[in-house]
Amino acid sequence: MKITCLDKQVGKLLAESFYRIPRFQRPYSWDRTNVEDFWKDAVVENGGQYFIGNFVVYDDKSAMGVVDGQQRLTTITLLLCALRNAFEREGFANLAKGIHNLIERSDISDQLLYVLQTQTSYPYLQEHIQKFGDPPGTPQDAGPEEQLLKQAFQYFEGNLAEIVKSAKNHPSLSADKKRAKIQEELTKIRDRILGLKLIYTALENDDDAYIIFETLNTRGKDLTLSDLVKSHLVRLLKPANKGVDLAKDKWDKISQVFEASQADLSISTFIHHLWLSRYEYTTEKKLYKALKARIKKESAAAFLADLVKECEIYRYIQEPAYRKWKKEEFEMRDSLLAMNLFRIKQQLPLVLSVMRQYEDGQLKTKHVRSILSAIENFHFSFTAIASQRSSGGISFMYALAGRDLHKAKSLEAKANCLQDFQKDKLASKRPHYAEFEPGFLELKYSTQMSKQKPLVKYILTKIYQANSSGLPIDPEQATIEHLAAENPAKSTGLSNEKVASIGNLILISQALNNELANKDFAEKVKILNSAKVWVDPVILNAKTWGPAEIEQRTKLLAKEAYEKVWAV
Repeated sequence: MKITCLDKQVGKLLAESFYRIPRFQRPYSWDRTNVEDFWKDAVVENGGQYFIGNFVVYDDKSAMGVVDGQQRLTTITLLLCALRNAFEREGFANLAKGIHNLIERSDISDQLLYVLQTQTSYPYLQEHIQKFGDPPGTPQDAGPEEQLLKQAFQYFEGNLAEIVKSAKNHPSLSADKKRAKIQEELTKIRDRILGLKLIYTALENDDDAYIIFETLNTRGKDLTLSDLVKSHLVRLLKPANKGVDLAKDKWDKISQVFEASQADLSISTFIHHLWLSRYEYTTEKKLYKALKARIKKESAAAFLADLVKECEIYRYIQEPAYRKWKKEEFEMRDSLLAMNLFRIKQQLPLVLSVMRQYEDGQLKTKHVRSILSAIENFHFSFTAIASQRSSGGISFMYALAGRDLHKAKSLEAKANCLQDFQKDKLASKRPHYAEFEPGFLELKYSTQMSKQKPLVKYILTKIYQANSSGLPIDPEQATIEHLAAENPAKSTGLSNEKVASIGNLILISQALNNELANKDFAEKVKILNSAKVWVDPVILNAKTWGPAEIEQRTKLLAKEAYEKVWAV
């Protein structure tokens, strides 16, 4: 590996070559804080000898590929574009054109090229910022990277506008001197940026670049697992045709699936969970080393294809609305919704493995319904009610089950794998009733205590559906009714906590809720008796409704929930 290191200034760097952001790099990611720090250090407090660090490139034929320094070079380009526009607006056309020569110029074939060339933000950066003249407005479908570019660019434009405004409003300067002051201030900023110092490190080829990229970014830098995996895969899957980069296109598809999601999804976490569902157990921090050792050139294409396929599955198991479900799959969908309600993640390697087998026709609907329901029921008791901490053992348990399912060859073997997991693992780790009941008794909902409303509504819906022989209730159309009213016409002597207790709550239609209104308990029971809805016998047989009855019903609901509705 041949490495050349030189001291350079930004002005010379931009004047002597073109720079390309290579396919293994991540998108522009500097937020407002990063950009403000850069402005403060490079412009406001720059005394003329400011060092901005290393800049590592490699020879990429018609341009230099950027290994380290992408974020800084992009930010400098944004600032130069803002400066160019400021010079142009204030009538300094020659100075504007001078700066633009560091943004866009002709190559040796007299073809106009941007000095900084990117793919991930194409065509936004080129058409909306780098372009000189009258760039079009921001597109409505601008993605996260484009939004960050726009935010940084507008920040620089705002700062420059304030500097120009300050010179124009100077009370003791004539018009000519104000114009000279504007030129002086903008030129000073230009010279400070172009005078920024760096260590320019040049490599011979892209193979060396990948090695340096990994070395730089596994020693305290902030690249994510997904950045490193992307770099590894595109290194192994180099395009055979200059105009077709299938590896990058496939990775872009994964990014698009995740960026469009309403759920809080991470590509790095997805890769980790996919790995756990197929291969040996490891932490996310240590995964890249294991992945790099296993995924070689001959297996890279297949692994990337798995990522593309399973990113869709990973999204819909955390955002069920993303998939179109058949009627016989509604129970599967509802179990996934419940897991998301419980805010659990440990089960994802197994669920990903299950849904992968299902999508491939290697598991039947009944198998998937059964295991997803078992996971839902386990975490209802373990997580939602007993609030028990999930140790590493739970994560390992799910990862091992996902891997065993993946390795099982026949439908019978896969079904047995899931059945054994349900009986031997989930059932054995389920909290005892003595651990479950106290958490259930603490469930509350009222207008003043609304934090648990989604969970309470879920519980009331499941209990109703387990007991009603009629049409299932639609949770979206149902409302929670307080038997002892929140705001009674006359005092009941009940505390706010007792009124909010789940033992005082039922789930009914909006029409029935309106009919019950603020009536007393006896009138409500008459209406409920005549209504064609299921109501538990405790309510229908009660003569009065006070603290004792509410507590009795709460305990009965807890017992039914544990032993019947959410049995594993």
